[in-house]
Amino acid sequence: MSAGGPPELPEVGRIAGIDFGTVRIGIAITDPQRILASPLENYNRRSPKLDRQYFEQLAREERIVLFVVGVPVHMSGAESGKSGEARKFGKWLGELTGIPVIYYDERFTTSIAKDMLAGLGITKQKKKAMIDKLAAQILLTAYLENPARADAGLEALDD
Repeated sequence: MSAGGPPELPEVGRIAGIDFGTVRIGIAITDPQRILASPLENYNRRSPKLDRQYFEQLAREERIVLFVVGVPVHMSGAESGKSGEARKFGKWLGELTGIPVIYYDERFTTSIAKDMLAGLGITKQKKKAMIDKLAAQILLTAYLENPARADAGLEALDD
């Protein structure tokens, strides 16, 4: 989407937050009224065919009306090579599902998630299993609190 703001959405429908990774993708989802964001799961990428099947099924079963894909940016706000990968994934996701995709600054989501898990006394393995979906929840919560920031200050690498 362009920096012109979020797309027109139905009044009810779930939004999915995506913490993109080349190996693992964290996914969070809202309730249909978009009041709360909850971690859903981590998806471990397998193959183009299986990835396609997974995201088609996710969109259909959860009745998603919008994807919010996190874009990792530097402290300066400038995008990196990883940002381009996230945008490429978002474009693929939108074309695959026919559902609008917007991009949101995901600075600090992983570090906030790590901080939240630090004092819980859980094993390193359990933390690793939770970190990406929790980062996706933090991203999606930030979007719900301030949707006007979508694409703000993020210059598309594919323009």
